[in-house]
Amino acid sequence: MSVVITKREMYKAALVFVVVGNAATAIPSSGPLPKGPELEHFLRTASIESMTPIGVGITKPMKVRLTDGERSLHAVWKSVDEHRHGVHRGRGGGYQNSFKDSYKYEVAAYELDKLLDLGLVPPTVERKIEGRKGSLQLWIEDGFTELDRREKGLEPSDAVAWSNEIYKWRLLQQLTYNDDAHNLRNVLYDRGFRVYAIDNSRSFRRFHALVNASELRRFSRSVLERLAMLTRSELERNLSPWLQGVEIDALLARRDLILDRADTLAADVGTDKIFYP
Repeated sequence: MSVVITKREMYKAALVFVVVGNAATAIPSSGPLPKGPELEHFLRTASIESMTPIGVGITKPMKVRLTDGERSLHAVWKSVDEHRHGVHRGRGGGYQNSFKDSYKYEVAAYELDKLLDLGLVPPTVERKIEGRKGSLQLWIEDGFTELDRREKGLEPSDAVAWSNEIYKWRLLQQLTYNDDAHNLRNVLYDRGFRVYAIDNSRSFRRFHALVNASELRRFSRSVLERLAMLTRSELERNLSPWLQGVEIDALLARRDLILDRADTLAADVGTDKIFYP
């Protein structure tokens, strides 16, 4: 029998929850939590108190404790920047040309998330630590993965809202061509069952195709509207520090395929079954 997490149980935790953009995050801090640009500045400039291996993930991420003297936050540090030329066999089968696994895609995913106002990717910045550049992403305290959810039989109290967020998550994975999206540890939840998209270092492939179009069956109207309005100049302005031109080309091609699929499904089964706010 599955366990339903009620609203009362969500707030029984001793930690205080505050809002970062659209995300609820538990903060071991005495000072007020910075938000938006202020939080990004905190991630870029706060002093490092400690760094410990997370112990999960082939990119060997580190859990970092940061402080500015008034508050302390945790973040995930990832410095992988691997590029294999030629054709290589992928983890899920098949072959890939010019394989890349890079922290730069973590930052690009966050910047793209902001453009689409998804609220899925935790705040992420580029930072140099111990002489190496990498991505520093806000740690979601008390988080649990989709794998944890399935193993423990956990279910959200609002299944519709949760399902809508999962479809936004799927759209982001298709848009960025995240070929590691099948990993159940890459869907993260906080205690309020808010959805987060983590581990984006294997995204932004150069393919002008979707990883699995059949996963896109429902769409947020507001997200589709913002997606349709994206221009190449806007993407270059916001993503070019971390993406190459050919990667932006592929992103726009996948954007068009997503919009086409939404139109096709709406015509086939009706807009009421396909779209939500």
